[in-house]
Amino acid sequence: MNKRRNFIKKTAIVGAGASIAPSVAFGITKSKKSTLLNVALIGVGLRGTNHLNNLLNREDVLITAICDIDKNRTDLALKAISKAGKKAPKVFGKNEKDYLNLLELSNVDAVVISTPWLWHTRMAVDSMKAGKYTGLEVSAANTLEECWDLVNVHEETGSHLMILENVNYRRDVLAVLNMVKQNVFGELLHFTCGYQHDLRGVKFNDGKTAYGKGVEFGEKGTSEAAWRTQHSLLRNADVYPTHGLGPVAVMADVNRGNRLVSLTSHATKAIGLNKYIVDNGGKDHPNAKLKWKQGDIITSTIETANGETIIVTHNVNTPHPYSLGFKVQGVQGLTDFDYHTQRIHVEGTTKGHGWENMDSWFKKYDHPLWKKFGDGATEAGHGGIDFFVINAFVESAKENVAPPMDVYDAAAWSAVTPLSELSIENNGEPQDFPDFTRGNWIKRKPYNWMKDTY
Repeated sequence: MNKRRNFIKKTAIVGAGASIAPSVAFGITKSKKSTLLNVALIGVGLRGTNHLNNLLNREDVLITAICDIDKNRTDLALKAISKAGKKAPKVFGKNEKDYLNLLELSNVDAVVISTPWLWHTRMAVDSMKAGKYTGLEVSAANTLEECWDLVNVHEETGSHLMILENVNYRRDVLAVLNMVKQNVFGELLHFTCGYQHDLRGVKFNDGKTAYGKGVEFGEKGTSEAAWRTQHSLLRNADVYPTHGLGPVAVMADVNRGNRLVSLTSHATKAIGLNKYIVDNGGKDHPNAKLKWKQGDIITSTIETANGETIIVTHNVNTPHPYSLGFKVQGVQGLTDFDYHTQRIHVEGTTKGHGWENMDSWFKKYDHPLWKKFGDGATEAGHGGIDFFVINAFVESAKENVAPPMDVYDAAAWSAVTPLSELSIENNGEPQDFPDFTRGNWIKRKPYNWMKDTY
């Protein structure tokens, strides 16, 4: 197991706030134009602070403003900025709408939004309307209307939006993308992916500790339990699809010569969260009487215009080690890979009819970005992938060009949430994906994911 995991062992989750080696942080920008990008952050909780620390390690970025309604978080952010030897930014957060005052600043070129889900689209829309290059955490939208809002405002204003899906930059994911581009598996047929991760200790806490203690949520909870858990109470849907779908959508050239066409979803019964509350808070705890709407395991099957199928699994309410469950099947072979399993079978290459471990394959098809910056980037958060997603955002914003994962990707990938909800509500009835590109997917060219810059 250890040998098989050696290639991606450094991509295990590490603590937010770690710094990255200067040679990596500055290696790209020194060879390009020295334009200074003025960046503001809306939301400096755990995720936003991780982005802040990675931005502080760049010579081409100046943090000019931050916004959060939690003063404790802005105080921590200011300390990090001061420790980095940077000038103090303007601070906003006197109320929930104070971010609008931040967006009026002329010395803000780009904005990184890391707030609770219900604020994502409205903040991103306001940011684009203000002419800011916008980076938006996942998922980007909660409803089909919000998906269209993102697309429409981008097209009306010309302001770009990048969905900050970091799993697309995982080392093994990019290596498999390299294999796909080099036709190792032949013409593609089928994918599996998803988000399988025990989040019960995230959805509930004691109101003081972010993870692993207590069974409170909402007003009595803190960190993600203060807002994330409510979605499980009220929505029977795959509310977090992009970690799995994003990488395979890129492999399938979705929105660039291909598109997502239809979806069917089914959900199991919802008993996992109740059991967790009873086990940890007792059967008489008020939360033990709640009826949770979100099924413990939600399975969606997506069909693409080019004839591939994608199975997306959402499973966060049960005991389950972290797994995105990637499988890529082509007419010539397939790979089944994640943190705990990396195996491949390619007809005519793999001996016999069995699996082969992927050590040599990962080495051969290691992505140019990881070859160039991987050794230093691994401290950046989530084992290095956070360096690459922020680097792509900064470099794209400096050039004011469409990012690798653009507003059409943000809309299409996030649309799984409302479409899965509708399908489940209607006994698995197929739901049509809107064509957010308005037909332009036919002629749009794939982004050059194989370059070594961003």
